Amino acid sequence: MTQTQRPSPSPPALRIGLLGSYGGCNIGDEAILKCVLSCLRGHRPDARLVVFSRHAEHTRLHQPQADEVVAWEGVPQKPVLDALAGLDLLVLGGGGILYDGEARRYLRLVRAAHERGVRTFAYAVGAGPLREPEDREAVRAVLPAMDDVVVRDEESRLVLEEVGVECELTVTADPALLLPPEPFTEKMMREEGLPVGGRLIGMSVREPGRAAENLDEASYHALLADVADFLTRRLDAHVVFVPMERQDVHHAHGVLSRMSAPDLGRILHNRYSPGQVLGFMRQLDLVVGMRLHFVIFAAVTGLPFLPLPYAGKVFDFARRTGAPTLVGVAREQAGLLLAEVDRLWDEFPQRRGDLGTRVAGLRALAGETCVRCGDLIDSLDGGPRDTARHLVPEPGLCLFTTGAAAVRADGR
Repeated sequence: MTQTQRPSPSPPALRIGLLGSYGGCNIGDEAILKCVLSCLRGHRPDARLVVFSRHAEHTRLHQPQADEVVAWEGVPQKPVLDALAGLDLLVLGGGGILYDGEARRYLRLVRAAHERGVRTFAYAVGAGPLREPEDREAVRAVLPAMDDVVVRDEESRLVLEEVGVECELTVTADPALLLPPEPFTEKMMREEGLPVGGRLIGMSVREPGRAAENLDEASYHALLADVADFLTRRLDAHVVFVPMERQDVHHAHGVLSRMSAPDLGRILHNRYSPGQVLGFMRQLDLVVGMRLHFVIFAAVTGLPFLPLPYAGKVFDFARRTGAPTLVGVAREQAGLLLAEVDRLWDEFPQRRGDLGTRVAGLRALAGETCVRCGDLIDSLDGGPRDTARHLVPEPGLCLFTTGAAAVRADGR
């Protein structure tokens, strides 16, 4: 190179935005954000990752892979729209964000991105219920204009097709299936007042909702208390309630107060990262849960689990993993529920291998979402810049590679 020659300037790093239900309100959503950030960082280490958050300070504190965080709720909209205009790609989701009252709000920002010439990708989103006309119209109008729409389950595809979405919908799996566990130590166990070495049953409860439409809250809590009491006697175990959202604590107390042996129940009170909650699952022997990501964590850990239905997404995950698929719960059906969990415990040794195979397949599908998103990113500027040498997976996390048809699971 002569003195007059200068190296060509490197193209500016891509700016990629992430929009979802982020900001610390739900452990499952935070698990999704961590996994999507890991996907994008693994594919493009030099990209500038911008998270649009409902609680910006929480995201800045707990999601170190984010380069920038933009608050988008309860703030003037001009800074939000300016941040959108500076993106090369906006990633919507993942998680269940396309539902009544919320779909219109998320898609308003996606539409604004389109108006500013920003490409968009729907990252394994969940949909439904969608009954409100404004939300249905937003879904019909905005999703077909996106570059790629990936949903996390068949239930979401059926909901969107019923609404009238006319574009290709690819079904993969929830991004949180790829979350790496973090240690949950004996010290943490002692701080929670939990026995080390004895049997532990994990439970996840939430408001009744569609899981128990014919029950008032007291009856619903009493039904779950019956399940907890049965398990403590049947398995000589303690029951641990794991809140996935802070309001779950109220319902856990409601169940605990109706147990005949409340001294055998505990509620996790400290705040933990999604990876620590996943690590805690390794302390458990069996899981009964309502929250989707609680049962996802159980499946990834290789535990027997009984999903308590409250939404189509839980039915769909139970079906895909071969778990029992209950059609509803009512107080007069308590005996059937107890018989189901009893059979689950007895038969699980024979089913363990099948669960492992099914979960490995779902983890591979979750990795496919990352591959599709990576392909779109590469189309923006002609391909990755020496990406392969940067792809060092975290322990327990699948290795994403551009164009790969599968990912490596760790068997858990």
